[in-house]
Amino acid sequence: MGRDTPLYNVRANRGGRILSSHVLCVPLLALATLAASGAAAQPQFDELRLIAPAAPGGGWDQTARVMQQVLQRTGIVTTPVVENVPGAAGTIGLARFVGAERGNGDVLLVSGLIMLGGIVTYDSPVTLADAVPIARLTGEYEALAVPAASPFRSLEDLLAAFREHPESISWGGGSVGGSDQILAGLIAAAVGVEPRRVNYIGYSGGGEALSAVLGGQVSVGVNGLAEFAAQVDGGTLRVLAVSSAERLPGVDAPTLRERGVDVEFENWRSILAPPGITADERARLAATVDAMVRTSEWRDMLARYRWLDRYLPGDEFAAFASAEERRVRVVLRDLGASAAPGEASTFDPYATFVLTGLALFGVAAAVVVRRERKGAVASGALAWRPLALIGAGAALHVLLADSLGFIVAAALLFWLAARAFDARHPGRDLAYALCVAVGSYALFDYALELPLPAGVLGAWL
Repeated sequence: MGRDTPLYNVRANRGGRILSSHVLCVPLLALATLAASGAAAQPQFDELRLIAPAAPGGGWDQTARVMQQVLQRTGIVTTPVVENVPGAAGTIGLARFVGAERGNGDVLLVSGLIMLGGIVTYDSPVTLADAVPIARLTGEYEALAVPAASPFRSLEDLLAAFREHPESISWGGGSVGGSDQILAGLIAAAVGVEPRRVNYIGYSGGGEALSAVLGGQVSVGVNGLAEFAAQVDGGTLRVLAVSSAERLPGVDAPTLRERGVDVEFENWRSILAPPGITADERARLAATVDAMVRTSEWRDMLARYRWLDRYLPGDEFAAFASAEERRVRVVLRDLGASAAPGEASTFDPYATFVLTGLALFGVAAAVVVRRERKGAVASGALAWRPLALIGAGAALHVLLADSLGFIVAAALLFWLAARAFDARHPGRDLAYALCVAVGSYALFDYALELPLPAGVLGAWL
Protein backbone atom coordinates (compact mmCIF):
# COMPACT_ATOMS: atom_id res chain seq x y z
CA MET A 1 0.00 0.00 0.00
CA GLY A 2 1.39 3.43 -0.91
CA ARG A 3 1.67 6.13 1.70
CA ASP A 4 -0.80 8.28 -0.22
CA THR A 5 -3.53 5.69 0.21
CA PRO A 6 -6.13 7.26 2.54
CA LEU A 7 -6.52 5.57 5.93
CA TYR A 8 -10.19 6.48 5.97
CA ASN A 9 -12.67 6.79 3.12
CA VAL A 10 -15.65 8.73 4.45
CA ARG A 11 -18.71 8.79 2.23
CA ALA A 12 -21.68 11.19 2.57
CA ASN A 13 -24.96 9.29 2.90
CA ARG A 14 -28.42 10.55 2.18
CA GLY A 15 -31.38 10.98 4.47
CA GLY A 16 -31.25 10.25 8.17
CA ARG A 17 -27.72 8.77 7.95
CA ILE A 18 -26.10 12.13 7.29
CA LEU A 19 -26.28 13.17 10.93
CA SER A 20 -24.90 9.86 12.19
CA SER A 21 -21.96 10.09 9.74
CA HIS A 22 -21.04 13.52 10.98
CA VAL A 23 -21.51 12.51 14.60
CA LEU A 24 -19.04 9.68 14.05
CA CYS A 25 -16.60 11.58 11.87
CA VAL A 26 -16.13 14.66 14.02
CA PRO A 27 -14.81 12.80 17.09
CA LEU A 28 -12.59 10.64 14.91
CA LEU A 29 -11.09 13.65 13.17
CA ALA A 30 -10.62 15.40 16.49
CA LEU A 31 -8.82 12.39 17.92
CA ALA A 32 -6.61 12.18 14.84
CA THR A 33 -5.75 15.86 15.15
CA LEU A 34 -4.92 15.49 18.83
CA ALA A 35 -2.76 12.47 18.12
CA ALA A 36 -0.85 14.34 15.43
CA SER A 37 -0.34 17.40 17.60
CA GLY A 38 0.68 15.19 20.54
CA ALA A 39 3.42 13.56 18.45
CA ALA A 40 4.85 16.96 17.63
CA ALA A 41 4.47 18.23 21.21
CA GLN A 42 6.38 15.25 22.64
CA PRO A 43 9.65 14.81 20.70
CA GLN A 44 10.91 11.27 20.29
CA PHE A 45 14.51 12.53 20.73
CA ASP A 46 16.16 15.68 21.98
CA GLU A 47 19.05 14.93 19.63
CA LEU A 48 19.29 12.35 16.85
CA ARG A 49 22.37 11.91 14.64
CA LEU A 50 21.86 11.07 10.97
CA ILE A 51 24.96 9.70 9.24
CA ALA A 52 25.25 10.00 5.45
CA PRO A 53 28.04 7.61 4.29
CA ALA A 54 29.00 9.84 1.36
CA ALA A 55 30.30 13.30 0.58
CA PRO A 56 27.85 16.24 0.51
CA GLY A 57 25.68 16.64 -2.55
CA GLY A 58 24.65 13.07 -3.29
CA GLY A 59 21.46 11.12 -2.73
CA TRP A 60 22.37 9.85 0.74
CA ASP A 61 23.33 13.35 1.84
CA GLN A 62 20.09 14.73 0.39
CA THR A 63 18.08 12.04 2.20
CA ALA A 64 19.76 12.75 5.54
CA ARG A 65 19.23 16.51 5.21
CA VAL A 66 15.60 16.13 4.15
CA MET A 67 15.04 13.92 7.19
CA GLN A 68 16.73 16.56 9.31
CA GLN A 69 14.37 19.26 8.04
CA VAL A 70 11.21 17.18 8.42
CA LEU A 71 12.07 15.84 11.87
CA GLN A 72 12.85 19.32 13.16
CA ARG A 73 9.93 21.13 11.53
CA THR A 74 7.41 18.60 12.84
CA GLY A 75 8.90 18.51 16.33
CA ILE A 76 9.53 14.76 16.20
CA VAL A 77 13.19 15.44 17.03
CA THR A 78 14.38 18.61 18.72
CA THR A 79 17.88 18.67 17.22
CA PRO A 80 18.63 16.31 14.34
CA VAL A 81 22.30 16.46 13.27
CA VAL A 82 23.76 15.29 9.92
CA GLU A 83 27.27 13.84 9.67
CA ASN A 84 29.10 12.81 6.45
CA VAL A 85 31.47 9.82 6.33
CA PRO A 86 32.38 9.33 2.62
CA GLY A 87 34.24 6.56 0.85
CA ALA A 88 34.00 3.23 -1.00
CA ALA A 89 30.27 3.31 -1.86
CA GLY A 90 29.29 3.77 1.78
CA THR A 91 31.17 0.74 3.09
CA ILE A 92 33.62 2.91 5.07
CA GLY A 93 30.71 4.66 6.76
CA LEU A 94 28.98 1.33 7.38
CA ALA A 95 32.09 -0.22 8.96
CA ARG A 96 32.60 2.77 11.24
CA PHE A 97 28.91 2.83 12.11
CA VAL A 98 28.85 -0.84 13.08
CA GLY A 99 32.05 -0.53 15.13
CA ALA A 100 32.01 2.93 16.68
CA GLU A 101 28.24 3.32 17.19
CA ARG A 102 27.55 -0.14 18.62
CA GLY A 103 24.92 0.10 21.35
CA ASN A 104 24.07 3.76 20.66
CA GLY A 105 20.32 4.21 20.46
CA ASP A 106 20.34 7.79 19.16
CA VAL A 107 21.91 7.45 15.71
CA LEU A 108 20.78 6.28 12.26
CA LEU A 109 22.68 5.52 9.05
CA VAL A 110 21.35 6.23 5.55
CA SER A 111 21.96 3.24 3.26
CA GLY A 112 20.54 1.67 0.14
CA LEU A 113 21.19 -0.11 -3.13
CA ILE A 114 24.50 1.67 -3.71
CA MET A 115 25.83 0.36 -0.41
CA LEU A 116 24.88 -3.20 -1.38
CA GLY A 117 26.87 -2.74 -4.57
CA GLY A 118 29.83 -1.44 -2.58
CA ILE A 119 29.69 -4.40 -0.20
CA VAL A 120 29.89 -6.79 -3.15
CA THR A 121 32.47 -4.83 -5.15
CA TYR A 122 34.86 -4.22 -2.28
CA ASP A 123 34.23 -7.62 -0.67
CA SER A 124 33.40 -5.77 2.54
CA PRO A 125 33.59 -7.86 5.72
CA VAL A 126 30.77 -5.71 7.15
CA THR A 127 27.35 -6.00 5.49
CA LEU A 128 23.84 -4.70 6.05
CA ALA A 129 23.19 -7.81 8.13
CA ASP A 130 25.63 -6.46 10.75
CA ALA A 131 23.35 -3.47 11.39
CA VAL A 132 19.73 -3.29 12.54
CA PRO A 133 17.19 -2.71 9.74
CA ILE A 134 14.75 0.09 10.47
CA ALA A 135 13.03 0.85 7.14
CA ARG A 136 13.30 1.32 3.41
CA LEU A 137 12.30 4.91 2.71
CA THR A 138 12.36 5.98 -0.92
CA GLY A 139 12.89 4.91 -4.49
CA GLU A 140 14.25 7.02 -7.31
CA TYR A 141 14.54 6.65 -11.06
CA GLU A 142 17.89 7.43 -12.62
CA ALA A 143 18.70 9.75 -15.49
CA LEU A 144 21.34 9.99 -18.21
CA ALA A 145 22.45 13.60 -18.61
CA VAL A 146 25.00 15.52 -20.67
CA PRO A 147 26.13 19.17 -20.66
CA ALA A 148 24.05 21.52 -22.77
CA ALA A 149 26.95 21.89 -25.23
CA SER A 150 27.47 18.14 -25.61
CA PRO A 151 27.58 16.79 -29.18
CA PHE A 152 25.17 14.07 -28.07
CA ARG A 153 21.81 15.67 -28.73
CA SER A 154 19.82 12.51 -28.07
CA LEU A 155 20.14 9.06 -26.55
CA GLU A 156 20.46 7.64 -30.06
CA ASP A 157 23.55 9.80 -30.70
CA LEU A 158 25.18 8.58 -27.49
CA LEU A 159 24.40 4.92 -28.09
CA ALA A 160 25.61 5.04 -31.71
CA ALA A 161 29.02 6.24 -30.51
CA PHE A 162 28.96 3.75 -27.64
CA ARG A 163 28.28 0.79 -29.93
CA GLU A 164 31.07 1.80 -32.31
CA HIS A 165 33.77 2.50 -29.71
CA PRO A 166 32.53 1.49 -26.23
CA GLU A 167 35.67 2.51 -24.34
CA SER A 168 35.61 6.00 -25.85
CA ILE A 169 32.41 6.83 -23.95
CA SER A 170 33.01 7.53 -20.27
CA TRP A 171 30.13 7.17 -17.84
CA GLY A 172 30.39 9.25 -14.66
CA GLY A 173 28.41 8.55 -11.51
CA GLY A 174 28.59 7.49 -7.89
CA SER A 175 30.96 4.99 -6.34
CA VAL A 176 32.09 1.93 -8.25
CA GLY A 177 29.64 -0.94 -7.85
CA GLY A 178 26.71 1.33 -7.07
CA SER A 179 23.38 1.82 -8.79
CA ASP A 180 24.80 4.21 -11.41
CA GLN A 181 27.33 1.66 -12.65
CA ILE A 182 24.71 -1.09 -12.52
CA LEU A 183 22.44 0.96 -14.77
CA ALA A 184 25.29 1.67 -17.21
CA GLY A 185 26.01 -2.07 -17.40
CA LEU A 186 22.37 -2.96 -17.94
CA ILE A 187 22.15 -0.42 -20.79
CA ALA A 188 25.30 -1.87 -22.36
CA ALA A 189 23.91 -5.40 -22.27
CA ALA A 190 20.58 -4.22 -23.69
CA VAL A 191 22.25 -2.57 -26.72
CA GLY A 192 24.61 -5.45 -27.47
CA VAL A 193 27.82 -4.20 -25.85
CA GLU A 194 29.77 -6.40 -23.43
CA PRO A 195 29.13 -4.81 -19.98
CA ARG A 196 32.79 -5.24 -19.03
CA ARG A 197 33.68 -2.72 -21.76
CA VAL A 198 31.81 0.10 -20.01
CA ASN A 199 34.31 2.86 -19.17
CA TYR A 200 32.80 3.79 -15.83
CA ILE A 201 34.32 6.50 -13.59
CA GLY A 202 33.06 6.53 -10.02
CA TYR A 203 33.05 9.51 -7.64
CA SER A 204 32.66 9.43 -3.86
CA GLY A 205 29.92 12.07 -3.76
CA GLY A 206 27.16 13.49 -5.91
CA GLY A 207 28.81 16.91 -5.92
CA GLU A 208 32.02 15.52 -7.42
CA ALA A 209 30.14 13.52 -10.02
CA LEU A 210 28.04 16.53 -11.01
CA SER A 211 31.14 18.71 -11.39
CA ALA A 212 32.70 16.08 -13.65
CA VAL A 213 29.62 15.99 -15.88
CA LEU A 214 29.31 19.78 -16.07
CA GLY A 215 33.04 20.12 -16.76
CA GLY A 216 32.97 17.65 -19.63
CA GLN A 217 35.32 15.26 -17.83
CA VAL A 218 32.96 12.39 -18.69
CA SER A 219 30.83 11.79 -21.76
CA VAL A 220 27.58 11.20 -19.87
CA GLY A 221 26.45 11.41 -16.27
CA VAL A 222 24.35 8.74 -14.56
CA ASN A 223 22.56 9.74 -11.37
CA GLY A 224 19.25 10.24 -9.63
CA LEU A 225 16.85 12.77 -11.09
CA ALA A 226 16.94 14.93 -7.97
CA GLU A 227 20.71 15.33 -8.19
CA PHE A 228 20.45 16.72 -11.74
CA ALA A 229 17.27 18.75 -11.22
CA ALA A 230 18.72 22.20 -10.50
CA GLN A 231 21.12 22.06 -13.45
CA VAL A 232 18.46 20.72 -15.80
CA ASP A 233 16.07 23.50 -14.75
CA GLY A 234 18.90 26.02 -15.23
CA GLY A 235 19.66 24.78 -18.74
CA THR A 236 23.24 23.64 -18.09
CA LEU A 237 22.39 19.93 -18.34
CA ARG A 238 20.19 18.01 -20.75
CA VAL A 239 18.53 14.73 -19.80
CA LEU A 240 18.77 12.14 -22.58
CA ALA A 241 16.61 9.49 -20.91
CA VAL A 242 15.20 8.29 -17.61
CA SER A 243 15.01 4.73 -16.27
CA SER A 244 11.30 4.69 -15.47
CA ALA A 245 8.77 2.49 -17.24
CA GLU A 246 6.72 5.50 -18.37
CA ARG A 247 7.39 9.21 -18.87
CA LEU A 248 7.50 11.15 -15.64
CA PRO A 249 5.38 14.26 -15.06
CA GLY A 250 7.40 17.45 -15.33
CA VAL A 251 10.42 15.70 -16.89
CA ASP A 252 10.96 16.54 -20.57
CA ALA A 253 12.83 13.37 -21.46
CA PRO A 254 11.97 9.96 -22.92
CA THR A 255 12.31 6.68 -21.10
CA LEU A 256 15.00 4.18 -22.05
CA ARG A 257 12.33 1.78 -23.29
CA GLU A 258 10.79 4.53 -25.38
CA ARG A 259 14.11 4.72 -27.23
CA GLY A 260 14.41 0.98 -27.73
CA VAL A 261 16.54 0.12 -24.67
CA ASP A 262 14.66 -2.53 -22.70
CA VAL A 263 15.75 -1.41 -19.23
CA GLU A 264 13.71 -0.22 -16.27
CA PHE A 265 15.65 0.57 -13.11
CA GLU A 266 14.96 2.06 -9.69
CA ASN A 267 17.40 2.99 -6.94
CA TRP A 268 16.25 2.79 -3.30
CA ARG A 269 17.40 4.24 0.02
CA SER A 270 16.92 3.05 3.57
CA ILE A 271 17.72 3.58 7.24
CA LEU A 272 19.77 1.39 9.60
CA ALA A 273 20.42 1.43 13.34
CA PRO A 274 23.67 0.24 14.94
CA PRO A 275 24.03 -3.26 16.40
CA GLY A 276 23.84 -3.82 20.14
CA ILE A 277 20.82 -1.61 20.80
CA THR A 278 17.98 -2.84 23.00
CA ALA A 279 14.53 -3.83 21.75
CA ASP A 280 13.10 -0.65 23.28
CA GLU A 281 15.70 1.52 21.53
CA ARG A 282 14.98 -0.17 18.21
CA ALA A 283 11.24 0.37 18.70
CA ARG A 284 11.83 4.02 19.54
CA LEU A 285 13.92 4.61 16.41
CA ALA A 286 11.37 2.76 14.26
CA ALA A 287 8.53 4.84 15.75
CA THR A 288 10.47 8.02 14.99
CA VAL A 289 10.91 7.10 11.33
CA ASP A 290 7.30 5.90 11.08
CA ALA A 291 6.04 9.19 12.51
CA MET A 292 8.20 11.10 10.02
CA VAL A 293 6.94 9.31 6.90
CA ARG A 294 3.33 9.96 7.92
CA THR A 295 3.72 13.74 7.95
CA SER A 296 2.60 16.07 5.19
CA GLU A 297 6.07 17.65 5.28
CA TRP A 298 7.64 14.33 4.28
CA ARG A 299 5.15 13.86 1.44
CA ASP A 300 5.94 17.39 0.23
CA MET A 301 9.64 16.52 0.14
CA LEU A 302 8.94 13.35 -1.82
CA ALA A 303 7.16 15.42 -4.45
CA ARG A 304 9.86 18.11 -4.47
CA TYR A 305 12.71 15.65 -5.08
CA ARG A 306 10.65 13.32 -7.31
CA TRP A 307 11.28 10.47 -4.88
CA LEU A 308 9.00 7.46 -4.83
CA ASP A 309 7.34 6.42 -1.58
CA ARG A 310 8.81 2.97 -0.89
CA TYR A 311 8.33 2.81 2.87
CA LEU A 312 8.89 -0.72 4.14
CA PRO A 313 9.51 -1.16 7.87
CA GLY A 314 11.52 -3.56 9.98
CA ASP A 315 11.64 -7.26 9.18
CA GLU A 316 9.99 -6.77 5.78
CA PHE A 317 12.81 -4.44 4.81
CA ALA A 318 15.41 -6.94 6.10
CA ALA A 319 13.95 -9.68 3.87
CA PHE A 320 13.88 -7.31 0.89
CA ALA A 321 17.52 -6.26 1.43
CA SER A 322 18.64 -9.89 1.59
CA ALA A 323 16.96 -10.65 -1.74
CA GLU A 324 18.42 -7.49 -3.28
CA GLU A 325 21.94 -8.47 -2.25
CA ARG A 326 21.61 -11.76 -4.13
CA ARG A 327 20.36 -9.89 -7.21
CA VAL A 328 23.16 -7.31 -7.04
CA ARG A 329 25.82 -10.03 -6.79
CA VAL A 330 24.60 -11.54 -10.06
CA VAL A 331 24.50 -8.19 -11.88
CA LEU A 332 27.94 -7.08 -10.69
CA ARG A 333 29.44 -10.44 -11.54
CA ASP A 334 28.27 -9.94 -15.12
CA LEU A 335 29.75 -6.43 -15.07
CA GLY A 336 33.07 -7.72 -13.80
CA ALA A 337 32.83 -5.28 -10.91
CA SER A 338 32.92 -7.83 -8.09
CA ALA A 339 35.50 -10.28 -6.90
CA ALA A 340 34.70 -13.89 -7.59
CA PRO A 341 34.12 -16.01 -4.48
CA GLY A 342 37.46 -16.97 -2.98
CA GLU A 343 39.38 -14.60 -5.21
CA ALA A 344 42.23 -12.96 -3.29
CA SER A 345 41.91 -9.22 -3.56
CA THR A 346 45.60 -8.88 -2.68
CA PHE A 347 46.51 -9.82 -6.28
CA ASP A 348 46.04 -6.30 -7.60
CA PRO A 349 48.57 -3.93 -9.22
CA TYR A 350 49.40 -2.31 -5.90
CA ALA A 351 50.10 -5.61 -4.12
CA THR A 352 52.13 -6.91 -7.04
CA PHE A 353 54.23 -3.73 -7.03
CA VAL A 354 54.85 -3.94 -3.29
CA LEU A 355 55.69 -7.63 -3.20
CA THR A 356 57.95 -7.46 -6.26
CA GLY A 357 59.79 -4.47 -4.82
CA LEU A 358 60.23 -6.20 -1.48
CA ALA A 359 61.53 -9.35 -3.15
CA LEU A 360 64.12 -7.44 -5.19
CA PHE A 361 65.10 -5.37 -2.18
CA GLY A 362 65.40 -8.51 -0.09
CA VAL A 363 67.69 -10.21 -2.59
CA ALA A 364 69.93 -7.14 -2.78
CA ALA A 365 69.98 -6.72 0.99
CA ALA A 366 70.74 -10.39 1.52
CA VAL A 367 73.73 -10.12 -0.79
CA VAL A 368 75.03 -7.11 1.14
CA VAL A 369 74.58 -8.84 4.50
CA ARG A 370 76.35 -11.93 3.24
CA ARG A 371 79.28 -9.86 1.99
CA GLU A 372 79.65 -8.05 5.29
CA ARG A 373 79.57 -11.24 7.32
CA LYS A 374 81.62 -13.63 5.17
CA GLY A 375 84.02 -11.24 3.51
CA ALA A 376 85.11 -10.87 -0.08
CA VAL A 377 85.63 -14.58 -0.60
CA ALA A 378 81.89 -15.26 -0.32
CA SER A 379 80.78 -12.00 -1.89
CA GLY A 380 78.67 -13.70 -4.53
CA ALA A 381 76.73 -15.89 -2.13
CA LEU A 382 73.25 -15.18 -0.81
CA ALA A 383 72.31 -14.96 2.87
CA TRP A 384 69.48 -17.47 2.86
CA ARG A 385 68.01 -16.65 6.30
CA PRO A 386 67.06 -13.04 5.42
CA LEU A 387 65.73 -14.15 2.06
CA ALA A 388 63.68 -16.93 3.67
CA LEU A 389 62.14 -14.53 6.21
CA ILE A 390 61.17 -12.04 3.51
CA GLY A 391 59.76 -14.81 1.32
CA ALA A 392 57.75 -16.17 4.24
CA GLY A 393 56.41 -12.68 4.97
CA ALA A 394 55.37 -12.17 1.36
CA ALA A 395 53.64 -15.56 1.23
CA LEU A 396 51.80 -14.94 4.51
CA HIS A 397 50.72 -11.51 3.24
CA VAL A 398 49.13 -13.08 0.16
CA LEU A 399 47.45 -15.83 2.18
CA LEU A 400 46.17 -13.71 5.07
CA ALA A 401 45.38 -10.29 3.59
CA ASP A 402 41.75 -11.12 2.79
CA SER A 403 40.90 -12.94 6.01
CA LEU A 404 42.88 -10.87 8.53
CA GLY A 405 43.05 -7.65 6.53
CA PHE A 406 45.82 -5.60 4.92
CA ILE A 407 47.08 -3.97 8.12
CA VAL A 408 47.62 -7.24 9.98
CA ALA A 409 49.13 -9.05 6.99
CA ALA A 410 51.33 -6.14 5.96
CA ALA A 411 52.55 -5.58 9.53
CA LEU A 412 53.61 -9.23 9.66
CA LEU A 413 55.40 -8.87 6.31
CA PHE A 414 57.22 -5.68 7.35
CA TRP A 415 58.15 -7.16 10.74
CA LEU A 416 59.68 -10.27 9.17
CA ALA A 417 61.53 -8.11 6.63
CA ALA A 418 62.99 -6.01 9.45
CA ARG A 419 63.93 -9.15 11.40
CA ALA A 420 65.77 -10.43 8.35
CA PHE A 421 68.34 -7.67 8.69
CA ASP A 422 68.54 -7.21 12.46
CA ALA A 423 67.11 -9.67 14.99
CA ARG A 424 68.11 -7.68 18.06
CA HIS A 425 65.10 -5.33 18.42
CA PRO A 426 61.79 -7.25 17.94
CA GLY A 427 59.67 -4.69 19.81
CA ARG A 428 61.04 -1.75 17.87
CA ASP A 429 60.61 -3.65 14.60
CA LEU A 430 56.97 -4.48 15.46
CA ALA A 431 56.18 -0.83 16.20
CA TYR A 432 57.80 0.19 12.92
CA ALA A 433 55.88 -2.47 10.99
CA LEU A 434 52.55 -1.42 12.45
CA CYS A 435 53.17 2.26 11.69
CA VAL A 436 54.10 1.52 8.08
CA ALA A 437 51.12 -0.83 7.61
CA VAL A 438 48.61 1.67 9.05
CA GLY A 439 50.14 4.52 7.03
CA SER A 440 49.97 2.48 3.82
CA TYR A 441 46.35 1.55 4.48
CA ALA A 442 45.38 5.17 5.14
CA LEU A 443 47.15 6.36 1.99
CA PHE A 444 45.51 3.91 -0.37
CA ASP A 445 42.08 3.46 1.22
CA TYR A 446 41.32 7.02 2.35
CA ALA A 447 43.54 9.40 0.38
CA LEU A 448 43.60 7.57 -2.97
CA GLU A 449 40.27 5.70 -2.47
CA LEU A 450 41.83 2.43 -3.63
CA PRO A 451 40.19 -0.02 -1.24
CA LEU A 452 42.30 -2.58 0.61
CA PRO A 453 40.84 -5.51 2.59
CA ALA A 454 40.03 -4.46 6.16
CA GLY A 455 39.63 -7.98 7.55
CA VAL A 456 39.28 -8.36 11.31
CA LEU A 457 39.73 -4.60 11.81
CA GLY A 458 36.85 -3.70 9.48
CA ALA A 459 34.57 -2.52 12.27
CA TRP A 460 37.16 0.05 13.44
CA LEU A 461 38.45 1.35 10.09
